[in-house]
Amino acid sequence: MDMDVVVMGEPLVEFSADRALTEAETFRLSFSGDALNVAVAAASAGARTALVTLLGEDEFGARLIRFAGSRGVDTRWMVSGPGSTGAYAVGADPSGTRAFAYMRHGSAASRLSAADLPGSPVADARVLVLSGITAALSDSCDAAVRAAARAATGLVVYDPNYRSRLTGPEAATATLAAVAPHTALLKISAPGDSLALLGTADPEETARRVRRLGAPAVAVTLGADGVLLDTGEFADLVPAVPAPVIVDQTGAGDNFTGALAAWLARGASLLDAVRAGTAAASISLAGQGGTGRVADTLEIESLLAETVSGA
Repeated sequence: MDMDVVVMGEPLVEFSADRALTEAETFRLSFSGDALNVAVAAASAGARTALVTLLGEDEFGARLIRFAGSRGVDTRWMVSGPGSTGAYAVGADPSGTRAFAYMRHGSAASRLSAADLPGSPVADARVLVLSGITAALSDSCDAAVRAAARAATGLVVYDPNYRSRLTGPEAATATLAAVAPHTALLKISAPGDSLALLGTADPEETARRVRRLGAPAVAVTLGADGVLLDTGEFADLVPAVPAPVIVDQTGAGDNFTGALAAWLARGASLLDAVRAGTAAASISLAGQGGTGRVADTLEIESLLAETVSGA
């Protein structure tokens, strides 16, 4: 179980449409979810990657396992059992804003608990990636996220990834506060996460408040404005890498996290890992869905080199 990156969370079946969900009649089937997106991105970036999750004993669960395996993810800890495989539908309104409808209440992954951690590679991973989305699925999932953060012997990366349709700000903030002291890096978006959980949209203040919770380093993602990396010793604004092609922004943040985790697992500095993440996120914009376009190591390094030479 010598894993570079381990992700714990719920992969999802995705039904996507190019019209509003209130009007759409035709949907495209694919696979996504923050945990799957991160795992696929890390594997594509060269990391030995495992996904720890529970899936339903149904056709979609079996397809998800095959899909993850085909993308280089170790599927030994994608376990089938009671409950259904989670899914969501995503559509666009006339202005182009994407809307999500989740079908994951009572899903198999919502039964994940701390009892599922022994025997998994969670504690021994070089980098463990955890998410507030996973914690929001159920009380047992929240306890599993907290237990995994405490048990990890490697680096922990946590993304609160706040979703108001899954949880409220009070519960999400409580989990953030509990996990933060166990992290090596806490990734948070501003204003998307920070306004709801910390009461501020200011990137510098967001970093300060997260560090006061006990996180030694914070990466505040700012969309097209880049990423503010605050380690306590220094604070750098890492510019976003211009996207060669823009098709869809779904999963860009997850691709950022997956590449970042892969770089950390190979011993890169936080700053270099964040730079790699920005390049991976940029490349991912050329695909449809969270796993539609995933960068490999050479592509990430090439885009970073192009960006430096063109600066």
